[in-house]
Amino acid sequence: MLSRVADSLYWLARYIERAENNSRILDVNLQVTLDDDHVGEEGDKTDWEPILASLEDQKLFRKLYAVTNAETVCEFVTFAKENPNSIRSCVAGARENARTVREYISSEMWERINSLYLWLGSADARQTFAGSAIDFYRHLVDHAHQFHGSTDATLTHGEGWSFLQVGKYLERADSASRILDLKYHILLPRGEQVGGNVDTVQWQALLKSCSAFEAYRKVHTGQVTPASVAEFILLHEHFPRSIRFCAEQLDVALHAISGSSRAHFANEAERLSGKLCSDLTYAKIGDIIRGGLHQYLDGIQVRLGEIAAAMHGEFCEWLEPETAEQAQVQGAA
Repeated sequence: MLSRVADSLYWLARYIERAENNSRILDVNLQVTLDDDHVGEEGDKTDWEPILASLEDQKLFRKLYAVTNAETVCEFVTFAKENPNSIRSCVAGARENARTVREYISSEMWERINSLYLWLGSADARQTFAGSAIDFYRHLVDHAHQFHGSTDATLTHGEGWSFLQVGKYLERADSASRILDLKYHILLPRGEQVGGNVDTVQWQALLKSCSAFEAYRKVHTGQVTPASVAEFILLHEHFPRSIRFCAEQLDVALHAISGSSRAHFANEAERLSGKLCSDLTYAKIGDIIRGGLHQYLDGIQVRLGEIAAAMHGEFCEWLEPETAEQAQVQGAA
């Protein structure tokens, strides 16, 4: 497979996953803020600045908007063309990558992406957003799920499919680590130790941001606690949005591309992904918390970045990783 094709498939999956994650986060935050007691400008900042922090878009947001509230943050994360990580920009980037590799993907995949792109730029989308932003974001998540279903059901599970899996699980693991890192520390009351009396509704919102609430409740039937939430999002073996599960699927996809056994590694990306899988398999949440959850999650994000860079170096040598990402942003603009 050409390096250009591999790179486009990889970014196609990352952009779709990023758009879905952003939609889910905004949906959950809108629901939570309906019932909180934060009022005024400071209350809006308390509710919405964490969203910008988790997406690392604070500087650009402040250049474009004077106030921080539900209206400005949702507009920025959803529709702003100036924001390369907005849902609109991500969908445009996914469509452009799909267009360049049209012969490598199924017609059903293209139809799902193209219809989402056209709908998102239509007056109907704006009307849906104005009438019920929650319904709007759920519609976006449904579209992403339909794309994933079409991909699994209609695309040959060969090399191209494996590059899609690499992009999807890298993005998913990175998003989960950022959400957990931010929420875990913001939701802890000042002066309280981990495991203190934290608002259960807020911890449930964290789980819902990762589509993990129902799955969590099947494992933990008692009180929702910070430690148990962190353990579930980080280390659960079978939940499809846990960081451990994503790392395992990422490692499987990388080995499928090279054809090597998972007991060995054929390149640097496989070595790094295998080491990450091993560390997560044998980790314990108590040891992680004692060593500092923030530091641990920072390390996870750095390691995911190293895997992405090594994958680019091995399979997408036509551009350096940083240049490739810049090219993707420019192409989606």
